[in-house]
Parts: sequence; C-alpha cells; structure tokens
Amino acid sequence: MWDRIKDQATRGLQQAQGARGGGSGGHGPSGARPGGGSRAELVSALKLQLTSLKTELKSGAFRDASMAMCALVAAADGRIDPAERRHVESLILTNDVLQNFPADQLRQRFNKHVDQLSAGFVMGKAAVLQEVVKVAKKPAEARAVIQTGIVVAGADGFIEPAEEQIIREACAALGLSAAEFGI
Repeated sequence: MWDRIKDQATRGLQQAQGARGGGSGGHGPSGARPGGGSRAELVSALKLQLTSLKTELKSGAFRDASMAMCALVAAADGRIDPAERRHVESLILTNDVLQNFPADQLRQRFNKHVDQLSAGFVMGKAAVLQEVVKVAKKPAEARAVIQTGIVVAGADGFIEPAEEQIIREACAALGLSAAEFGI
C-alpha cells in the first residue's frame, strides 16, 4: 500500500513540476524510489508534492475541506481526546500548504468539525463529509485534500485501520478511487 501511495506522490510531483516547466531530474521527492522506503519518507514525499502545489491551493473551499478531512482523520475511531486534538491542530498549523490561510481560520474550522464529530460521530461524519465534497469539482484540490488527510494520518509513521477507512470514505465522497492513493 505504501509503495503505491509513494508512486502516486512521485508521479503527481513530477506532473506538477512538468506543468510548470520544472523537473527534478532525480527520483522524485527526497530521493524516494518506487518500491522502497519508509512511511516517514512517504509522508515526506506527499508533503513535498503538496508544497509544490502551494500557490494553487488557496481557495476557501480547499481550506474548509482540508480542515474537515483533518477532523475526520483525528476522530476516525469515533472519539478524539484533547491530546490528539492538540496534536492534529499543531500538525495543521505547521503544514506548509495550510500556511496559505490565517491560523485562527484553520483552528476555528478544525475545532468546529471536531465538535460536530464529538457530539455524535455518525451524524457529525455525514455533515463533515459534506464539507469535504465541496472540492469535488476541482480534481487537484480534491486530491490535495485526500493527501492532506494521509499526511496527517501518517504523521506518527502508521495509518490506523480506522483512518484508512475514513480516507476511503472521503475518496468515495469525492468520486476518487482510493486505489489511486494506495488505500
């Protein structure tokens, strides 16, 4: 699974660089080579890919969908404790691409979604997924939202089965194949 995600991240980065007339001339992000490497390298590759698209990821819909995705990942197991909430919030605030937006806007939207999920996971999940769907008509933003979710989920070097499932659900809601992301 990780190798497929890494391959997809590498291809996406190369496509983004090619579209702008650039090129790495190497094996993709951080020297990542298809077929090997750690999860940390994969998350690093996805971060680099997202960073390469930073100037294109400035819409309010992307911001809101990303915060919804982060909340879904944080609460994937049906609950979120205060320490986990703070951890994900710090990941959001230090994410290079999300620095396109004021920290207070990110914090407010993330916490709103976490509160919805905490109040009732099933109903909250339906409402929060509707926020994710707002980027469905913009494929680059939709993929970036999923990649942001994977980066947050894999920040600790492991994606929990519940996190994989919520990412698959978000892919389905966006009309994307989870297989494209190796999930």
